[in-house]
Amino acid sequence: MYYTKKTIEISASHCLKLNYESKCQHLHGHNWIITVYCKSDKLDENGMVADFSVISQQIKQRLDHKNLNEVFDFNPTAENIARWIVENMPNCYKAEVQESQGNTACYERD
Repeated sequence: MYYTKKTIEISASHCLKLNYESKCQHLHGHNWIITVYCKSDKLDENGMVADFSVISQQIKQRLDHKNLNEVFDFNPTAENIARWIVENMPNCYKAEVQESQGNTACYERD
């Protein structure tokens, strides 16, 4: 099995829809650090599991300098964004989404 890891930094804003009072319900931004983990039992015709630049381009094009509430039809928590990445990046089995130092969410496909 081959494994790759790509780390990307983006800037984006969001506000959370919560069932309790929180400052996070107000629009605010983060410099997010997103780590995308991919795996495959064989390499593609270029000798890759996934092209690092394609992963970076797809994440940045969709999320960088955006209001994530306008991008997604779900509550844009770090956990939900990690799941979205795993479900939408080819060969991705795990994603970590760090919204600030010490606050990281991870989603891993079973």
